[in-house]
Amino acid sequence: MQALHTPRSDGRLPLYARLRDQLASRIANGEWSPGDMLPSENRLAEEYGVALATMRMGLKQLVDEGLLERRRGTGTFVKQPAFRADLFRFFHVHDVEDPDRPVIPESRILTRQEVDLPPAVKQAFGDDGSTRCLKLERVRLWAGDPLLFEEIFLRLPDFDGLMTLDPKEMGPLLYPVFLQTLGILISSATDELSFGTATSASARHLALPADSPVAVIERVARNPVGRVIEYRRVHGRPERFRYRVNLGEHTS
Repeated sequence: MQALHTPRSDGRLPLYARLRDQLASRIANGEWSPGDMLPSENRLAEEYGVALATMRMGLKQLVDEGLLERRRGTGTFVKQPAFRADLFRFFHVHDVEDPDRPVIPESRILTRQEVDLPPAVKQAFGDDGSTRCLKLERVRLWAGDPLLFEEIFLRLPDFDGLMTLDPKEMGPLLYPVFLQTLGILISSATDELSFGTATSASARHLALPADSPVAVIERVARNPVGRVIEYRRVHGRPERFRYRVNLGEHTS
């Protein structure tokens, strides 16, 4: 019988929530990959020694979060991320002339190196004893013009395999590469937008004068069990940024 324990699990949580964490942990650890069918609800309930209704509640949470999908008459599957359909879920760039049409900018990886954890990255990752991470520098372009300069910090040893990949084969977006070559799934991310001053590196790669104002996006990305595995700091040309939100009629 499986023990209900994961790093995120808390004995004070409802049983179905702890089941949700345990199942998500097994997915994150590669026991079930995208496209795999999970064992039946009855078998999982028996494996964990819980009522069938409780197991169904745990599975429903993962379905609602987009990690699993139910196929009528077949079973429950680990969901294949719909990267093409929703612009890879965590990157939103739109054509100025057609704001409703998403676009994917060109991507150029400039550097890859192992570095000491900067303070902001250490704080995002949490105090788990890590001292080193993999740092990528990348520039994004639209119609040949620089749009974004990114510093991407990734956990080690999770991303050791990224050093051997040819950057030219990675394509315009990284999350499909993480999944297809390393088995690492990004299931949630938080972006925070502010404005600041260009660094010497971002000014150079964005073709801006020194100390120019820039839009700043800080991203914290997590795997299915909520472990932070990426911290990203993005500088962008401010004249290319727009903020738009649709508010419901009952929003105040």
